Amino acid sequence: MNRVNCLKEENLAIYQELKKADLLRKIVIFKELSQDSLQVIEKRIQTYEFKKGTQIIAEDEVARGVYFILSGAVKLTKQDENGNEIIVCMKQKGDVFAEACLFTNKTECYPATATMLEEGKILFLDKLELEKELANYLELALQMVRYMSDGLREMTSQLRDVALLDVYAKTVKMLERLGKKFNTDGRRWDIEIPLTVQEFATVVGTTRESVSRVFSKLRKEELIDLKSRKIVILDWCKLCTVMHKEY
Repeated sequence: MNRVNCLKEENLAIYQELKKADLLRKIVIFKELSQDSLQVIEKRIQTYEFKKGTQIIAEDEVARGVYFILSGAVKLTKQDENGNEIIVCMKQKGDVFAEACLFTNKTECYPATATMLEEGKILFLDKLELEKELANYLELALQMVRYMSDGLREMTSQLRDVALLDVYAKTVKMLERLGKKFNTDGRRWDIEIPLTVQEFATVVGTTRESVSRVFSKLRKEELIDLKSRKIVILDWCKLCTVMHKEY
């Protein structure tokens, strides 16, 4: 009986370890790591559950570590001189945020405020511990560099669109960009972006009224719909066809 219980406990431990490894591989930078590197991360990572609307970090808060989204969605925001919230970036499951605090020679604050757009699970790694592991494990460091490089390219592309395109064009481009981010299972129909029109306008870098006019046109063409504080892309293929035909 004791041996049976021991075997059960041993099998349960193996199952839990495999399950945790599978969860970590849902994070972009952990996806292709070796089992040895993954085990190092497993020992140090902390898991938290947050409800929609919960603020995780603030931009004036001393940076303690890096966050990884296991499920849910997060918006990163800054405030202008009038106290208005501007969304600078959105993160989806598998993404990383607050990585800009790594490898700084002085005490840094987080570059933006992070708030849950949807309830979910967030993983946390202490800054100093992660820096140590990045120095010891080359493959982990390379994955982090690739991720940060991809993020920089995406931000540069977004800033170019905001600066050079007219309101209609940059609205449609942002719908495509966010549609790709939130369409994690490759659906064609009813892709939900968890933003209000006002929040979407701050991402695009224009006024709510300007975005509302574009959305009115897109709704008439049955490309999008608005419901329950979400923007819904009704037909992904149709939206992409219209965008590439006009631009």
